Amino acid sequence: MTTRGMPAAKHRRGRFFEDFRLGQVIRHGTPRTVTDGDASVYTALTGSRHVTHSSAMAARELGFEHRPIDDLLLFNIAFGKTVPDISLNAIANLGYAETRFLNPVFAGNTLRCESVVIGLKENSNRRSGIVYVRSTCYREDNHAVVSWVRWVMVPKADGETTVREQHVPALADHVAPDQLVAHARLRSKEALEELREATGSADVWDDYAPGERIDHPAGTTVEEAEHMMAARLYQNNARPHFDALAMQRTPTGRRLVYGGHVISVCRSLAYDGLENVLGVLAINGGTHAAPTVGGDTLYAYSEVIDKWKLSGRTDVGALRLRLVGLKNLPPDEVHAAKVRQPDGTAGWHPAVVLDLDYTVSMPRRPNERGRHE
Repeated sequence: MTTRGMPAAKHRRGRFFEDFRLGQVIRHGTPRTVTDGDASVYTALTGSRHVTHSSAMAARELGFEHRPIDDLLLFNIAFGKTVPDISLNAIANLGYAETRFLNPVFAGNTLRCESVVIGLKENSNRRSGIVYVRSTCYREDNHAVVSWVRWVMVPKADGETTVREQHVPALADHVAPDQLVAHARLRSKEALEELREATGSADVWDDYAPGERIDHPAGTTVEEAEHMMAARLYQNNARPHFDALAMQRTPTGRRLVYGGHVISVCRSLAYDGLENVLGVLAINGGTHAAPTVGGDTLYAYSEVIDKWKLSGRTDVGALRLRLVGLKNLPPDEVHAAKVRQPDGTAGWHPAVVLDLDYTVSMPRRPNERGRHE
């Protein structure tokens, strides 16, 4: 009810399924200038130890002018920009695909994001639908820094609304090697030795083989205050992560840890065994198999899916990895991410919370003359 003579209250309800249309371009608000403070808080919340983003000296040896912002911090900040317009009302964030890291970001860069609706599919219950968007984040110089596709289930505001234009986009299984952009460079055998000394590991691209599994030994308990701080760092205001009162009426009864933060924590755990990873080149696909809440302890293991040489590069190669995140069970107690269910079908192991397919860059071993071929 509006008081006589007073304007109606402004209500930012977010978008519902019928508010989206194919080809719609959405320019997201609040540009964000990234700082060294953001990078430090991210390290404190995730325990990230990747040398490219930890050491200014190592970053310069790898050809960067300054220490770049962690790739997943960049992704989470960019993702957060899209939440108010895409997934504020989402029932579930269903998946990612075709994520490409295109240019580095440094403290002082200002980021802006926009999304294009590339798919719409009404669910059979007619009360919700799936929205597919391709989002791109840009620096202030208009260079794209990361782009990705995701799809979310969004309710309708009015179940009687008919959505006529529907389309499910065809998405690539993975980002092809010729589309990968690796900015880190090793200019000499000495640079490789310095990197190995900095990381404490001698393993390089040549030492990994498809089919290999790496159990990461450490676990991290996600505290309630930490995952709330992470959501604020990423400016992700989705209700499942922020609003404890609203979440009391859901099956979990609690706020959920943002899935991108689960990815960040699990990748930080994956440092042990993958110490010489120089950066994330792509996220090929991912599934949040089960929710994570404050108090859960995360573990992880990795599998090597494939490895590629990169065109025109002899100093680094690409590893395609599968990162499996687990809650409350160490990796040596989980033999497979999927297990046979009582009805004979394959389903997720009850401890699995994340199954992420992604590609990273890693140094290659030079020949006997100290040269890359």
